Amino acid sequence: MTELLRIDGLKKTFSIANGLFGRPLTLTALEDISFSVKKGETLGIVGESGSGKSTLGRCILQLLSPDQGKVLWLGQDLTKLPDEEMRRKRRDLQIIFQDPLASLNPRMTVGEIIGDPLRTLMPELDKAGRRAKVIKMMEAVGLLPEMINRYPHEFSGGQAQRIGIARALITEPKLIVCDEPVSALDVSIQAQILNLLTELKDEFGLTLVFISHNLSVVRHVSDRILVLYLGRIVELAGGDDIYTDPKHPYTRALLTAVPIPDPRLARERNIDALRGEIPSPINPPSGCTFRTRCRFAKPICAEVRPALEVLAGDRLVACHRWRDLDLEEPIPAV
Repeated sequence: MTELLRIDGLKKTFSIANGLFGRPLTLTALEDISFSVKKGETLGIVGESGSGKSTLGRCILQLLSPDQGKVLWLGQDLTKLPDEEMRRKRRDLQIIFQDPLASLNPRMTVGEIIGDPLRTLMPELDKAGRRAKVIKMMEAVGLLPEMINRYPHEFSGGQAQRIGIARALITEPKLIVCDEPVSALDVSIQAQILNLLTELKDEFGLTLVFISHNLSVVRHVSDRILVLYLGRIVELAGGDDIYTDPKHPYTRALLTAVPIPDPRLARERNIDALRGEIPSPINPPSGCTFRTRCRFAKPICAEVRPALEVLAGDRLVACHRWRDLDLEEPIPAV
């Protein structure tokens, strides 16, 4: 398959105020991030809050500028493009936000919200052409055309997210970053939106980067899954491999945190719970950043940062002790 996107050595930091007279502190949100996304696939990105998932999504779209590294779109480095040329690229690169209502302008009608990108990115369309395209997209995401003149407050959370999806799709993009698109929705509505995204991916030939903190959600849509911890990749594998044979202790802990509906299986489950809170990215632990919460940690974990090791195929893992996990009991199916 054609490689659409390649991230190479990405780093992103933020300067944080330190009191009134203190020197600013440096928060490292992303460190040495490298991966690729092929045409037509869905790459899931998972991790706890503070892992750098949303920052990574915004760096991909150049809504944030990375400090180091490359964002290659069809071989062209987006970080080097002038603003005007990058603006034209946005027709191919879109985003669906986490909070559907907060991402919609309350003073604009649904038709104006969905059609607004067309004014900038498809200026060749006249008013009638824009309206026809908006109605067609509303129908594609399950919204009735007669809703076109309503305002966001008249819609439920699930309907509002459908509006956000239609807005992202209206320019016929090649890649969409889905930034936790169902985390603010009820469980039953989550399933509807996930099924809709799967259908739209097939219908429009989309490539997706799907960001979530919930591994059970990511499983339904992802071909491969990238696990982030404190701004670094700790594991990258195919969707089935990550669930049946996790190689990193952090991945295993995330899996065992997913609720199981069967009470009997839940009682028998060997829960490898995460200990404590995620460390501050301003002052991360030495060596392996996960070592302060890992029951497999040894002295080497504090001394040497583990490199991403290539396993079978294109599977990656960054852990000194990953072989020890093979001796553990298998995780019940999620």
